Amino acid sequence: MGNAPVKEVANSSTVEAAPAAKPKCKACCACPETKKVRDQCIVERGESECGDLIEAHKKCMREQGFNI
Repeated sequence: MGNAPVKEVANSSTVEAAPAAKPKCKACCACPETKKVRDQCIVERGESECGDLIEAHKKCMREQGFNI
């Protein structure tokens, strides 16, 4: 049996996240699709019933470069 190369595994606490891209627009104008359905849900059903839509909007905002 030969010596197999050892694969190094980075500790997640030492790996730095890549800096987010600078937003291309203002927060008020980003992700209009998810914002509209999120807002409508909150008005009609209340914030506690719209967690999935809120998270979808947050994800979209992060993808657009906003740190939320």
